[in-house]
Amino acid sequence: MTISSSLNAGVAGLNANANKLATIADNIANSSTFGYKRVQADFYSVVVHGNTTTTFSAGGVRSTSMRLIDERGPLIGTDNSTDLAVDGRGFMAVTTIDAVNRADGDLPISLTTTGSFRADADGVLRNSTGQVLMGWPANPDGSLGNFPRDSMSGLEPVRLDQNQYVANPTTMIQLGANLPATSTLAGADGETFEMSVQYTGNLGTQETLTYIFTPSVPTSGYSNTWNMAISDSASDGAEIAEYTLTFDDTQGAGGTLATVTTVTGDDYDGSTGAIPLTVGGGIVQLNIGTIGATGGMTQLSENFAPIGKASNGTPVARLVSVDIDDNGRLHANYDQGFSKTIYQIPVVDVPNPNGLSSSSNQTYQVSAASGPFYLWDSGDGPTGKLIGYSQEQSTTDVTQELTNLITTQRAYSSNVKVIQTVDEMLQETTNLKR
Repeated sequence: MTISSSLNAGVAGLNANANKLATIADNIANSSTFGYKRVQADFYSVVVHGNTTTTFSAGGVRSTSMRLIDERGPLIGTDNSTDLAVDGRGFMAVTTIDAVNRADGDLPISLTTTGSFRADADGVLRNSTGQVLMGWPANPDGSLGNFPRDSMSGLEPVRLDQNQYVANPTTMIQLGANLPATSTLAGADGETFEMSVQYTGNLGTQETLTYIFTPSVPTSGYSNTWNMAISDSASDGAEIAEYTLTFDDTQGAGGTLATVTTVTGDDYDGSTGAIPLTVGGGIVQLNIGTIGATGGMTQLSENFAPIGKASNGTPVARLVSVDIDDNGRLHANYDQGFSKTIYQIPVVDVPNPNGLSSSSNQTYQVSAASGPFYLWDSGDGPTGKLIGYSQEQSTTDVTQELTNLITTQRAYSSNVKVIQTVDEMLQETTNLKR
């Protein structure tokens, strides 16, 4: 029994070291694989008869292997803005291009820590192994909605339409005009003043807002009061709003806005100095300055000085590049010099990363051992942040693996020697009958 147990222990040692050799071979083979997580083999002794003072039976050894997914490799810089890596313990969500092409329901989701993503012929952002980056889509104006954090249902494949033209309509206009104070003096001729400001409509067309300022001429002194009528070319030149402006004439605040009274249209917000104008294509915030402040509408001296401009908006633009920020927002950059958010890439976290199920192409699936997932914004929580122009290198330390290779080879040879010795002893036992 004792001799045969020695033989079994030697065989167990061969199996255990062969298993360790396989992990070493896999680690070395993937030493240049981006995002690869090394595998570690551990040995555990096997006890057959517990405590005994007479004979001892060798139980041998068993081995287990575990992929150390929570280990992070160093990040290396690249020249592609959509080469992405998670600087922390989190993961990106990906699916397969085959599932995207089938479009037959919920997409299977895997996790990965890095990837070199590029747009294919259909604009889908994918890597060379067919893993497609998933993200939350932004609204047309670049804002982001509220998506569930404990579900992947809000995620969509990230698509970039390189040939798409987009409109960038004006949403803000800054109006700063000086109205001549002498026009509100008793006896003035009541001359009106006109100015125009161009803005970009929803279809990329150039539209015009026309402002007509009419002074209120009193019977004596200064009225410091003006009527401002606004018309819009996108509304066939119709008047869209009218306001009564009064200006301060006190020492220190002379010439600044005192009150703004709505005749028609939306009300003026004194805290921001903005009027939400309903133009032909929607709402444009018209800023005329706050009460008592300089920099907006003023009434000083004898000269009319029109100063007005659109604060944003451009003609029709085409996508030229994309990049990602520390918050995981994917920005589209257009040839007219503006950018907007088109997706947000969440960072996925699980309580036990090493409990994830491993798949090919450095991807992982949530399992009972890993615990439930949660979607974080990049840079928030415990997950770390997404880094563009980067990839994560393999966690394999080749020098250490070669050292492990030598010790494993010696251990394997030693177990072979045990089996040879037991075989010789069994042969001697057999010869006793002769």
